[in-house]
Amino acid sequence: MTDYLFFMLLGSTAGAIIAGFGLGLLVTHQGSGVVNFSFGAMATWAGYVYADLRRGAYPFPIPGLPERYHFAQDVGFWPAMLLALLTAAGLGLLLHLVVFRPLAQAPALANIVASIGVVIVVISLIDRRFTDNAGLRVGPILPREPVTIMADVTVPRDGLWLAALVIVIAAALWIIQRFTRVGLVVRAAAENEKGAVLLGYSPALLASATFVGASVLGAFIVIMASPMIQLSSTVFTFAFLIPALGAAMVGRFCSIWPTVITGLAIGMAQSSFTKFQGDFSWFPQYGARDGLPFIIIIGAMILLGERLPDRSAVSTWTLPAVPAAKVNVLTVVVPIATAAAALLLLGPLWRGAIMTSLIGIVLALSLVVLTGFGGQTSLAQMAFAGVSGFSLSKFAIEWNVPFPIAPILASLVATMFGVAVGLPALRVRGTNLAIVTLAGGVAITEFVFKNPKYVGDASTGGAQIPNPELFGWDLGLILGDQASRPIFGIFLLLIASILALAVSNIQRSSSGRRMLAVRSNERAASAAGINVARVKLQVFAISSFIAGLGGCLIAYRFGSVSESSFGTIASLTVLAVAYLGGITCVSGAVTAGLLATSGVAFYALSQATGSVGQWEALIGGVLLIVMAVSNPEGIAGGIRARFAARGSAGVIA
Repeated sequence: MTDYLFFMLLGSTAGAIIAGFGLGLLVTHQGSGVVNFSFGAMATWAGYVYADLRRGAYPFPIPGLPERYHFAQDVGFWPAMLLALLTAAGLGLLLHLVVFRPLAQAPALANIVASIGVVIVVISLIDRRFTDNAGLRVGPILPREPVTIMADVTVPRDGLWLAALVIVIAAALWIIQRFTRVGLVVRAAAENEKGAVLLGYSPALLASATFVGASVLGAFIVIMASPMIQLSSTVFTFAFLIPALGAAMVGRFCSIWPTVITGLAIGMAQSSFTKFQGDFSWFPQYGARDGLPFIIIIGAMILLGERLPDRSAVSTWTLPAVPAAKVNVLTVVVPIATAAAALLLLGPLWRGAIMTSLIGIVLALSLVVLTGFGGQTSLAQMAFAGVSGFSLSKFAIEWNVPFPIAPILASLVATMFGVAVGLPALRVRGTNLAIVTLAGGVAITEFVFKNPKYVGDASTGGAQIPNPELFGWDLGLILGDQASRPIFGIFLLLIASILALAVSNIQRSSSGRRMLAVRSNERAASAAGINVARVKLQVFAISSFIAGLGGCLIAYRFGSVSESSFGTIASLTVLAVAYLGGITCVSGAVTAGLLATSGVAFYALSQATGSVGQWEALIGGVLLIVMAVSNPEGIAGGIRARFAARGSAGVIA
C-alpha cells in the first residue's frame, strides 16, 4: 500500500499543473464565455521567457526584430518572474482584444479555430526562437528536500508545495467569486451579459480582465513547475491542457473545488498507473495514463448531461453559408487537366508540392462533410487517418490483402473509430464536442499508435506499406531507382477528384439536404421527421472514411506509417487549413490543399522569396487567425462573395 501512496504523491506535481490549468480555463470561460484551447501555449511562452531571463536574455516574439535582448547575466528570480508574468498579462490582453473580443458573438467553431491559430503561432515561435527548446529546465524554485510521510514514504517536497500553492490560489479565487462584488458580477455575466450591463459593468472589460488574470495564473503555474517538468513546445500545450479541460468540465466551468479536486486526482491517478502496469499483467501497458482524461470527459458528459452555456447561442451570426455545388467543365475538367499537366511536366520538387496539396484536399474534404455540411466539430481527423494507415499495413503486409481492397477496408476501420468518437455528438455540440474529439484523438494516439502490438517496432521506421498496384501497374511514388514518379501523382489526383465529385453529389442529394437541415436547426429538422441522431452518425462515418482514405494516401506516399504523422498537432493543423480555405464547399477544400504546409502555395512562395520555408507554420497560423476574425467563410468564400457583389453591382448598374 505504501508503494501506491508513493506514486500518488509523486503525481502531485502533474495534478497541481492540471488543477491550475483547470482554474485558468474556468476563469477565462466565466469572464468571456471562451474555452481557450490556446491557454497552455500562452502559458508555455511565458515559461520560456522566464527560462531565458534566467540565462540573461529576453526573447522578442515578432519576426524581424532581434531575437533577444541580452542582459549581462542572470537577472535573478524576482525580476525574471515579474517580467514573465507581465509578458503573460500583455499576451493575454493582446489576444483578447485582437482575436477573441471580435469573436464574442461568433459561433463556437470560430473561437476554436482562432485558438488553434494561436497555438500554431506560439509553437512555431518557440521552435524558431528557442532552438534548444526540447527538454529545457530551469533551476529549483520551490524547496526540493525529500519529506517522509507515514514513516516509510519519502518523496520530493516541491510537488507537494506546488499542489499547496494551487489550493491556496483556488481558495483565493473562491473567496473573490463568492464574497466580492467583482466576483459576483463575473458570475452573473457568465450567465447573462445583459445583467452585468444593467449593473453598470462592461462585459468587454470583464472579459479582458479575466483573460489577463487567467494568463498570469497559467504562466505562474508553468514557471513554478518548470524545474520539475522539462519545458517543451508541446508538453504544457497539450499534455496538461487536455486533462485540465476534463477537470474544468467536471466543474462545469464554474465550480472551483470540483475542478481542483478532479485535476489533482487525475495527476495522482496517472502516476499510480505506472505502478499498476508493473504489478498487474492485465492492466493496459499503453495509453492508460493519457486515455484517462478522455474517460473522465465522457463520464462528465454522461453524468452531468448539460452542455456549456454558450454566449453565442442567441447570436444571429451562424456558421458560414453553404454555396450551391457547381459541377461543370470550368470547375472540374480545367483544374484536373492543369494538375495532371503540372505533374507530368514540372520537376520533382514541384511534383512533391502538388502531391502534398492533393492529399491535403482529401483531408479537407472530410471536414467539409463533417463541419461544412453537418455542423459538427472534430479535432481528431488525423487520428482517424492514422488508424487507417496502420490498418492498411496490417491488411497489406500481414494478411496480403490486395489493392484497392486493402485501403477500403482500412478506411472502414477508421470509420468505426470515427463513429465511436462521434457518439457524444448525439448529446453535445460545439465546444463540448470539440473537447471530446480532442481527448478522443489523444486516446487513440496513446492506446493504438504507441502500442507495438498494433503499429510494429518504431525503430524500423514505422509500419511498412507496399506500393499500390493495379492490373500489373505499379502506382507507387518510388520504384527501384525511379523516385518521385508522376504516375503516383496521377493516382493521387484521381482519388482526390473522385472524392471531390462524391462530396459535391452528397451536398445535392437527399442525404445532403438532411445534413444541412440538421446543421441549420436540429429541433426543426426533428420536427420535420428527420432522424437527427442517424444523420449525425452518418456525417461522422462519411467524414472519417474520407479521412481514412487520406491516411492511406499518406502511407502510400512515404512507404510507411509512424505515429509522428498523425498526432494532435496534425489534427489541429488540418482543421485550421480547412477552415482557412473554406470549410463549407469543395472549392474551399481545394484552396485548403493548396495552402497546406509544404503544398503548392508555400513552395511557390519559398521559391519567390527564398526564405519563407522556416516560417510556414507561423504564416499559416497568422492567416488562420485573421481569417477566423475577418472572414468566417474562408478564402474561397471570400472570393465567391466578391464575385457575387460585382455581379450584383453590374445588374444594378
